Amino acid sequence: MTYTIAVVNQKGGVGKTTSSVNLAAGLAGKKYKVLLIDFDPQGHSSEHLSVKPNPNKTALEALTKSEELEACTYPSYIPNLWVLPSNLRLGQYNQNTPVGRQFNLKEVLAEKKSEYDFIIIDCQPSLSLLTLNALVACNKVLLPVQAEFLALDGLSQLIVTLKEIQSKLQPNLSVLGILLTMYDRRNKLSFEVRSELEKNFKEDIFSTAIPRNVKLAEAPSFGKTIFDYAPTSPGAQAYFDLSDEVVKKLDLKKRRKAKAK
Repeated sequence: MTYTIAVVNQKGGVGKTTSSVNLAAGLAGKKYKVLLIDFDPQGHSSEHLSVKPNPNKTALEALTKSEELEACTYPSYIPNLWVLPSNLRLGQYNQNTPVGRQFNLKEVLAEKKSEYDFIIIDCQPSLSLLTLNALVACNKVLLPVQAEFLALDGLSQLIVTLKEIQSKLQPNLSVLGILLTMYDRRNKLSFEVRSELEKNFKEDIFSTAIPRNVKLAEAPSFGKTIFDYAPTSPGAQAYFDLSDEVVKKLDLKKRRKAKAK
């Protein structure tokens, strides 16, 4: 089974791209085949992994079916990790898509998704048509939330939106987990935000929290994941733990053993 995970938050600056890239790399490091879809016109996931695509063979072309998905997918420098990149032209999809073709991504992925164990979609920071496309195409949602109280209000609104999409467009949609990012153990506010999240969303909170770590901020400028840029850093350990937790939540180790038998 392929797990398609949309990494979503309508607020920017919460570590969405950082989490998408490093979770994808962590899973690829465990020998899972992973496709990372850069679904933000800013193209930051693509840059983070040093992918230099043909500007006319990107996520936009795959989504509009002017090119085959395979022609728009590029290997990253990491074994087992491929990227469907984007650029600013992807923003055209929000404005120019005719009625009846709004949710093409699910159809585009249908033929090729069996080639991957995971498809991770880095969504843009808004509930745009692109983000709705991702939510209709996925079966799991990962919600990164910054350790600030205002982020809690945004999370509650997002949960309501997800329930609406589940009831009207994608009945198989479920929350994989809420990921606390930019967490500072020395900061009372971080502790209070985590306590509030656990009180309201206890079963959905990942045990792993992503710390504030300068190495995580530096890694994209070198075109590397945190595992390659600063493998002994707290950020690298956190994303390693997150990938372990995702595998455990989805019970993949048991399924691998059963398949091997």
